[in-house]
Amino acid sequence: MAAPTNDVGTQPDLGLRQAQQLVDDWIRQVGVRYFSELTNTAILAEEVGEVARIMARRYGDQSFKAGETHDLGEELADVLFVLLCLANQTDTDLAEAFHRRMERKTQRDRDRHLNNPKLTS
Repeated sequence: MAAPTNDVGTQPDLGLRQAQQLVDDWIRQVGVRYFSELTNTAILAEEVGEVARIMARRYGDQSFKAGETHDLGEELADVLFVLLCLANQTDTDLAEAFHRRMERKTQRDRDRHLNNPKLTS
């Protein structure tokens, strides 16, 4: 795989396997090594908290503080990056796991949401 670039807007859409490989390549070329799984789990929680902060301010009752960043896309990408790191470290094929989960959710929830009066209004 080619070295990671900073050419914004020139990258094709990635599948999960490609994204996992891109992150692994970046870690080996730029990041030196993966942080421990425990450290990455803590970082994941931190990044999810940053997403929650933006959501609370953008869609909830809080307002942004002066100088506070609020790029939701960047924060979601941070979550994805750390998630991909954890998947790589634990030999998890996210594409396979995601497809299994979607099949399971579809079977389990096939009629559940259609019959939910809270969702029909």
